[in-house]
Amino acid sequence: MLKYQFLLLVFISLILIQCNNNKALEPYDLLIVNGSVIDLDTGVFSKSDIKIYQGKITEIIPQKQRTFQNHSPGSSGQVIDAEGKFIIPGLWDNHAHFRGGDGLLAENEKFLEQYLKYGITGVRDAGGDLTTAIRVWQQKTIENPLFGPTIFTSGPKIDGPNARWPGSLEVSDAESIQKALDSLVSLQVDFVKLYESTLSGESYLETIKEASKRGLQTSGHMPFDSSLAETIKAGIGGIEHLYYIVKGCSSKEDEITLAVKEKRMGFWEALPILLESYDETKAENMFVLLKEHDVFVVPTLHIGETLSSLDNTDHSQDIGLNCIGPGIQKTYEGRIKSALNASDKEKVDRKALQSFFSQLTLNLSVNHVALLAGSDNGAFNSYIYPGSSLHEELAAMVKAGLSPLEALRTSIANGPRFLRVQDQYGSISLGKNADLLLLEHNPLENITHTKEIYKVIKGGLVFK
Repeated sequence: MLKYQFLLLVFISLILIQCNNNKALEPYDLLIVNGSVIDLDTGVFSKSDIKIYQGKITEIIPQKQRTFQNHSPGSSGQVIDAEGKFIIPGLWDNHAHFRGGDGLLAENEKFLEQYLKYGITGVRDAGGDLTTAIRVWQQKTIENPLFGPTIFTSGPKIDGPNARWPGSLEVSDAESIQKALDSLVSLQVDFVKLYESTLSGESYLETIKEASKRGLQTSGHMPFDSSLAETIKAGIGGIEHLYYIVKGCSSKEDEITLAVKEKRMGFWEALPILLESYDETKAENMFVLLKEHDVFVVPTLHIGETLSSLDNTDHSQDIGLNCIGPGIQKTYEGRIKSALNASDKEKVDRKALQSFFSQLTLNLSVNHVALLAGSDNGAFNSYIYPGSSLHEELAAMVKAGLSPLEALRTSIANGPRFLRVQDQYGSISLGKNADLLLLEHNPLENITHTKEIYKVIKGGLVFK
């Protein structure tokens, strides 16, 4: 009897060995060996090999489990030796714009390669007037992952009558709100972006509620005749920029809201008052509300720093200008003139505001409010360059007090979470899209190491 049991155990062992060997010999298109792979949850790097097949991560083999069979190719796939390299998921720019009309279409399309050059494999387009072209680009990226980053778009912005930005969907009542949302659904947008150039507080809140009923994610600017608390409770998914957080943390928020509603005060006039009346207790309560409702906040620190110093910074020799077409460079003139023509007080106030925003970003992070790293690059936003500006945003976050790991999460992990696609992106995990960045040095030691790129992998293909 013991003899038969022994033979049975041997037989089972042989079957298990053969199964493991078959798994190891599964085909791959790309095998990355000897790299240090990051776990964004823990910040721990582990020496591992990564198998990629048909654009997906199919196996992660810790070095200590490596066998001869693990190295035996099951296909004629490419092998990259990543010895001494650090592997992270591809970066995401969570606030960018493709816009400027058909005349700037070609210049916008050139952004796509720039993103990949800087290791950015995902972009959240936060509203513009090139939706038809973006839909084409999205399809081309599916067919050829190296065409550009994966684009998630809001399509046209929702705003009020006579909106500032061309192509916006203008709403003023319940009927026009439903019509606008129907239009966005037909365009198969990835989220809804609201803007406040002429949008009333009532229409703004109603749009958020109606979009939420349809299961649509929302983000946007907040009209100053609305409060932050009622915006959160209406179901907003993301707050673009920090002006609106400042308003919600002011002891005079109700007073300012009424003054704006009655047209006794405007946006820029209200900001100094809001800064002076920032209330720590109210801020803490607001942070709790943001966290409880899973609202994401997009600080956009780098663009704020850049625009607030246009009056005393010479950008004429910027390397980034080499990747910006003349048409888009022309759109920079408006903000430049505005900065140069500002009064001395306005210049001082804007620089002070940026310093305050940096501290506010840290406070949000410490209180576990989800942040999104976004550059706000695009036409009209002077000297904010596609690709490089996201790296500058990460550096600005670390300068504000976040750790490099926390900053990376705001780009890589939180972007997919906001768009509800974390099952496909955001970590180096089995079954997820093979969008990877191989770095020369450890980005957790210095966030600027994200610029020291060895290889960019998009959809399992190597970007050259």
